[in-house]
Amino acid sequence: MQRTKGMKPGITISIVVLTGAFVIGGEPYRPVIDPANFQSKVNNPYFPLVSGTILKYQEKGGGETSEKEITVTSETKEILGVKCVVVHDVVTQKGAVREDTYDWYAQDKQGTVWYFGEATREFKAGGRVSHEGSWEAGVKGAQPGIVMPGDPKPGKPYRQEYSPSMAEDMGQVVATDETVTVTAGTFNGCVKIREWSMLESGNEYQWYAKGIGVVRTQNTARETSTLILITRP
Repeated sequence: MQRTKGMKPGITISIVVLTGAFVIGGEPYRPVIDPANFQSKVNNPYFPLVSGTILKYQEKGGGETSEKEITVTSETKEILGVKCVVVHDVVTQKGAVREDTYDWYAQDKQGTVWYFGEATREFKAGGRVSHEGSWEAGVKGAQPGIVMPGDPKPGKPYRQEYSPSMAEDMGQVVATDETVTVTAGTFNGCVKIREWSMLESGNEYQWYAKGIGVVRTQNTARETSTLILITRP
């Protein structure tokens, strides 16, 4: 269901959007977002957002373990005239909250799920709070990106999020029939997406299971995030 950040192909959208979404080089990235082409529900099989759904993940890396809890809220937020579903993402370590984020997603009528931004807080030593990484489509040049194609197939890379010099993540579907086993179960027919940032080195892979969303993430440093429990409304 969710896009696990940081440990976000054959796409069925209009030609005018494709023109913007796949420009990675020197041309401006400006996908055309028509509010009339969006629906109220996010029901893409590989990224369903059903209000009340809670997913719990265990993250391991650098000799440390943390927990991530994702909750699909009943709240919405309008961005660029599009009503987005609000998803709450909390990361804890040894009982203390380390990150608290609200993500905003919407699905067009062709089934593609778009990422419209996030409001994030990271709690650091000494009581400091960082909002670095927060962005909203339509503000300071930021543009929405694609988090899950309507018809995911291996193909060209695409932008997942775009806020100049702050959030420039890319995605590329690399497989569509993977089998993944995690604590929550064994999932067949998973979509595997390679993700990377234009601002940093390295990349990560995420596996999306039908009816759930992300079930496993692993990056080049071999840090992992795995689904351990899903609670449905």
